[in-house]
Amino acid sequence: MSKIVFDEKELELVGRMPAFGDPEALGAPIYKFPISPKEEVKKLYNKESDWMFTGTEWGLFSPKVIPDDVARGFVFEAEMIPMEEFGGPDMFGVEWEYVPVVGGSMVRPGKPLFTDVNEWKEKLLPVWPNPDEWDWEGSAKANKEFLNNGQATLLWLLNGAWFERLISFMEFEDAAVALIDEDQEDALKELLQKLTDLYCHIVDKCVEAYGDGIVGFTVHDDWGSQRAPFFSKEAARNLIVPYMKQFTDHVKSKGMIADFHSCGHIEDQIENIIAAGWQSWTPMAMNDTKKLYEEYGDQIIISICDNDIAPGTPVEEQVKQAKEFASKYYSPDKPSVFSYMYAAGALTDDYRAALYEATRKM
Repeated sequence: MSKIVFDEKELELVGRMPAFGDPEALGAPIYKFPISPKEEVKKLYNKESDWMFTGTEWGLFSPKVIPDDVARGFVFEAEMIPMEEFGGPDMFGVEWEYVPVVGGSMVRPGKPLFTDVNEWKEKLLPVWPNPDEWDWEGSAKANKEFLNNGQATLLWLLNGAWFERLISFMEFEDAAVALIDEDQEDALKELLQKLTDLYCHIVDKCVEAYGDGIVGFTVHDDWGSQRAPFFSKEAARNLIVPYMKQFTDHVKSKGMIADFHSCGHIEDQIENIIAAGWQSWTPMAMNDTKKLYEEYGDQIIISICDNDIAPGTPVEEQVKQAKEFASKYYSPDKPSVFSYMYAAGALTDDYRAALYEATRKM
């Protein structure tokens, strides 16, 4: 598939995105793209992209039909729910408390379901969720128009999947110990397999319900703090990667994108992220995203950060910075995505327009 020839008319604004968290702010500009982002995302993941995505192309979907989304305070769909309804039980009955000041939820401390993974069957099997009982038909009907808008919409699934799920069951210290305790290893593998089977089942229900309204899944599982990973590369490779790989293989077998969102300073885990089958990853700015692209960008799509642009910076300097960034960190056959989530300070209207034009012409 050949690259579409650039036309200056593409830079005409057809609208603006809503500003996340601030309805009064001016959102990012939406250009007159030559094809819809939903079509372009296929080219992006096939290494045939026409431009570098900067955020306006993506759609975010996190439906309340999945109990975790309400519990974690992360619902984005046609019929939004008030913040007062966030929190409560997740799909396993674990109680979460929404904290408005941080915009997220945490497990109510002091009552872990178990402290040793060998107890998981006794504690979890009686409450194991059955996604077939959730109202997928109602959710699909309510979100049909919301999803069919031309954007490349990713369904944010499992806000905390493998390691974070373990933390929700056990609390952090015991979950970390479980990764290195030989006496818990067999039980942990059984639990992770059971969880992975559940997640694949949820994928099936989502694909059946939402069809081509979504292009893939973003799965969230934090692996590190601001300074370092929570666990070794060996622990990830032996205990988490095999189950992630089953999941990503299943997602891709459905014709869907497998996108990973993992917070923390975890660049040392990049080879495990690739081995787990993820097609793209959005590292936080504390990671050297430019180096990650240079060394691994031929194997995974990296969201790359650029330096913030100070208020009052002349337009010509902004344009120069955007063009230099494009020349170093974008190629249609080695695509990348601009880290609009963690480098929004660079995305002025002038920088964004220059970056779009530069990558369109490459």
